[in-house]
Amino acid sequence: MKKAILFLVLFINLSLAFSQNSGDPKWIWQEEEGPANSWMAFRKTIDLEKVPNKALTKIAADTKYWLWINGEMVLFEGGLARGAAPNTIYYDPIDLAPYLKKGQNTIAILVWYWGRTRKTHEDSGCGGLYVAAEWEEDLNTNTSWKMNIHPAYDPNSGGGGGSANRVNAYNVRFDARKAMADWTDQAWYTPAFDDSNWPTPIEKGKANTKPWGDMVKRAIPQWNDRGLSDYTSIHIEQGEWKLSLPYKNTTDSAVVLSAKLPFNQQITPYLKVKSIAGDTIVIDTDNDFNLLQSKYITREGEQEFEGFTWFNGHSVEYTIPIGVEVLELKYRWTGVGEMTGVFQCNDDFYTRLWWMARNTLYVCARDNYMDCPDRERGLWIGDVADQTGAVFYTLDKPGRLLLKKAIDNTIAYSAGDTIQGLAPGFGAYRGASSELTGQSLQYIDQGIWSYYYNTGDQSTLETAYPAVLSYLKLWEMKPNGLPEHRQGYANWVDWGVDPDPVPVNVILYYMALKAAKKMAVTLNKNEDIAWYTKRILSIKETFEGEYWQGTYYGRANMPIEERTSALAIISGLANEKHFDTLVDSVLIPVQKASPHMEWMAEEAIMLTGQYDKGLSRMRQRYESQVKMDWLTTLYEKYHPQLRGTYNHAWNAPNYVLSRYIAGIKATDVAWSKYEVKPNMAHLTHVKQIVPSVKGDIMLEVDKNDGNYILDLTSPAQTTATIFIPAKGRISVNGKVVWKEGQFKNKVPQVNFIQADDEFISLEVKPGVWKIKAMD
Repeated sequence: MKKAILFLVLFINLSLAFSQNSGDPKWIWQEEEGPANSWMAFRKTIDLEKVPNKALTKIAADTKYWLWINGEMVLFEGGLARGAAPNTIYYDPIDLAPYLKKGQNTIAILVWYWGRTRKTHEDSGCGGLYVAAEWEEDLNTNTSWKMNIHPAYDPNSGGGGGSANRVNAYNVRFDARKAMADWTDQAWYTPAFDDSNWPTPIEKGKANTKPWGDMVKRAIPQWNDRGLSDYTSIHIEQGEWKLSLPYKNTTDSAVVLSAKLPFNQQITPYLKVKSIAGDTIVIDTDNDFNLLQSKYITREGEQEFEGFTWFNGHSVEYTIPIGVEVLELKYRWTGVGEMTGVFQCNDDFYTRLWWMARNTLYVCARDNYMDCPDRERGLWIGDVADQTGAVFYTLDKPGRLLLKKAIDNTIAYSAGDTIQGLAPGFGAYRGASSELTGQSLQYIDQGIWSYYYNTGDQSTLETAYPAVLSYLKLWEMKPNGLPEHRQGYANWVDWGVDPDPVPVNVILYYMALKAAKKMAVTLNKNEDIAWYTKRILSIKETFEGEYWQGTYYGRANMPIEERTSALAIISGLANEKHFDTLVDSVLIPVQKASPHMEWMAEEAIMLTGQYDKGLSRMRQRYESQVKMDWLTTLYEKYHPQLRGTYNHAWNAPNYVLSRYIAGIKATDVAWSKYEVKPNMAHLTHVKQIVPSVKGDIMLEVDKNDGNYILDLTSPAQTTATIFIPAKGRISVNGKVVWKEGQFKNKVPQVNFIQADDEFISLEVKPGVWKIKAMD
């Protein structure tokens, strides 16, 4: 009997050992599924006989994680707000080989579980960590790992708007007196960190099982982590002199140190101080709409800390208690890819405005494109549509991939046939359906179709198309040939003054139909084309008679506003004979739109060919902000007393300047063909870099004293059509090609297209081109 019992015990122990050290990876966590706002530390030590050339590893966490190997930070804030669709979660593919060494290696992961559903994130209901390493089965997550709730992080830290359903993340409140020494380092270091008393995690499930759902590869690259940097300057709040560190607070009250950033950025704050135990340092920003902060409670002696909840602003404010000595203050700037686009001109106003719009776009991009990085962080799809045009003139590949993620998420989180105004997370915000009709329609043309046209990503178009068709078929047509108005959950198309949703939605529906028809042609959905064509023609035939009011487009007996007239021009519904009247009677003097539709008013003026007037309106709308020396991003609204957030996504003057003043636009899918037609207006110098999917397009134009010089670097696999002002003589790379009204000499890779009284157009292949035009 004793032998049988011993055999049974041995068998159980061997089975446990086998299950702990081999087999498929599992989701691991504690027995409790949460709690919300919990920070869980995980450790695993592996022994390597040799370091592999590649150590590709899948890591997924609900919700965010930080990864160290042998005490070295490998990944700062892994994980994406879940998911690609309901019941999915993203995993990160990471090559660990550069951080490994022969012998023992300690892998440490800190997981932050949010545990609440808000405007960009659907909560799974359970924290979790999943690590899968085909190159080293011993690294797979299972009960061989060690786990411990990090005692220094307070789960009751608050933040994120509380019950107001604002931001998913929380404040960080870190009590250094409870910290776990250097738990990220190797166990054999001196003094060694002992995790022998840490609990064993619970195996909660395999990959692709609920509550986390199917695993989907991370949609964008990891953050561009620029490391810890010094602030531009540090001064005592409301003081004018710069402060040099170290600084000790010898006053009789807490002191706020204001640390200036180069511009409005997404950052995590860092400090190094000397203190007694128990003092509280509060870290916030100058941003009144910021809903997050970090609080650090000191231990005795010299210490350092970085708050892992990111926030944004123009400066970071550290509240330093009496007696604390500040040794270092730094920040870490992270974000999606890089801002590689450039626009510069000889008018500093427009150069600075483009730069402010660039900063606004970038600070409103992270796990998703969002309306603002402070108050909501919501994937409002109308805001994303506003951002889309600017993305292709401003951001590199990760920015384009984030657009794909926005489209995939929006389609996956549709409510039946309704394309929702905010996804994911809207169910917890407004109920099951959240149709913002204007935003849903705008997104079809300016979001989905624009993304495809600029990238050539047909697979994303194929995914989105069925939802687009289904949504457009929800709209009924009236006997007069126009669509019935759909109010959605809010009868809203814009802030500002006197917006009229009815005609605006008619035009946006028309634009969405045209975009969807182009999708159908691209995807060979021939059976749908006639349906689109019928509705497009019906609206085209009826619009003028219904909405032309003599000097503007809109409804009779409604206040005059510029949105309807602007969209009529952009959509092609406006009669060209009205252009001058529309510009002079509406688009210049009437300025009621918020930034959400302001860029459309500016684009409409540009489309009429009146570029100076377009620039004039742009200056009038943004001048007060550009003159604020401290401001580096753009406000939500124009009203001086009701500006809203100072970094709102829907500002797009950078798109208008790049597309119409630098004059660069794609004329075929994925920039295989594009047009260079600078419209200099009063300007004499313009420089533009377009980070296209084919590579950077670099343009520089100078005009003065009758001379016009255009320098273009055109990337591979492109054909550019260049429009040169009609002048007496034109040379290409030093060779005269136009003289006395005739095309003279051939230049390899250059084709003459046509000439008229205004322009001479040339087609050029990839390369570096210098074109000079002289009287």
